[in-house]
Amino acid sequence: MKCFSFSYGEKKDEFKTTKSLSVKSNTSTFTENEMRRSGSGFNSQNISDTSMESVGRSSFPSFSQRSSDLKVFTFQELKTATKNFSRSAMLGEGGFGCVYRGLIKNPEDSTQKMDIAVKKLGGRGLQGHKEWVTEVNVLGIVEHPNLVKLVGYCADEDERGMQRLLIYEYMPNGSVEQQLFSRTLPPLPWVARLKVAHQSASGLAYLHEGMDFQIIFRDFKSSNILLDENWNAKLSDFGMARLGPTDGLSHVSTAIVGTMGYAAPEYLQTGHLTYKTDVWSYGVFIYELITGRRALDRHKPKSEQKLLEWVRPYLSDPKKFRLIIDPRLEGKYTLKSVQKLAIIANRCLVKNHKSRPKMSEVVEMINRIVGPSAGNVSPQLPLLKMSLSVESADGKRDSNKRSNSDLGASSWLSRMWTPKLLRSC
Repeated sequence: MKCFSFSYGEKKDEFKTTKSLSVKSNTSTFTENEMRRSGSGFNSQNISDTSMESVGRSSFPSFSQRSSDLKVFTFQELKTATKNFSRSAMLGEGGFGCVYRGLIKNPEDSTQKMDIAVKKLGGRGLQGHKEWVTEVNVLGIVEHPNLVKLVGYCADEDERGMQRLLIYEYMPNGSVEQQLFSRTLPPLPWVARLKVAHQSASGLAYLHEGMDFQIIFRDFKSSNILLDENWNAKLSDFGMARLGPTDGLSHVSTAIVGTMGYAAPEYLQTGHLTYKTDVWSYGVFIYELITGRRALDRHKPKSEQKLLEWVRPYLSDPKKFRLIIDPRLEGKYTLKSVQKLAIIANRCLVKNHKSRPKMSEVVEMINRIVGPSAGNVSPQLPLLKMSLSVESADGKRDSNKRSNSDLGASSWLSRMWTPKLLRSC
């Protein structure tokens, strides 16, 4: 299988590649000139992933260096699998494009059928192609129970031009965002939220510490955590992922990208990216699980729109702490476990990124809360019957992604957050 070349040191409107590394499918080749032409329609509304030169260049380990079982699909195969990308098969639509449910022969057993989710790149030009390449590079070389499985990819040409698609395992219970914030689905039980907290932490720990190289997710949020038929959590959407610093360097310098409400303050201020940036985002996510509120919600009163600002006054008084817990849980939780999870969140949300725990340490802390049986919990809730949707739970497209000019940190985020209630783990 051919490898894809992708570095985090590229300049604006310039995608670095070599003559020998073009993206190939079974029937076509995506050349450098075609790649540049595809970027001519770059949409300025999408986040630019322009990287600075201060830390040099590095690529994700290639398929030639690491084994990969990714299947290369033709566009015709995927048309057949999705009934010609029928609207009835559509699972969701977002910045990348549309996602469809499909059915193919199981690559491991041709006598069996396999459900898949097919993400079809829309008209995002160069930026979309870069994210597509990054996702193939990351998911083509990593494997973990809490990372969504990439079955294969397609870079094929038809009468409409180059078609770029990603094919994933199908996740029938959708995203954590949908389960947490939907107005029509039953509330996600507390035991399931603990399971999600535990498993998503395990996925991040693997990316940060489980290999001989480090991957920084950079866009950790509830909509990028998917749930399988057994309510196991798996991280998805690696288009913004970056290889961690190497050769003794302390950080990777990049353009500031991400989702409003989740970005770490030091990253917003400097563009210096470390794995502790993901740790901050995880801390924000924990408060989403606890409160049932979004990290940023423009539909709420102004004083309640930013989740971290809203919860802060309640954390210094044990008597008020219950007021931030999701009322949809109707008291079906143990207060002690919620408080312990909030303690972990606060350790992830300190100003000095060096003082934040590693995700492996977070996993150990959550283990003390959930116990050995947490991974076997399967809440009795109806299947959502959709997955990999990039729509928000209320059916509206996610509008929280912005450039650095919109990602301003609130004033209190620049200080260490140490509420009296949450002292130690």
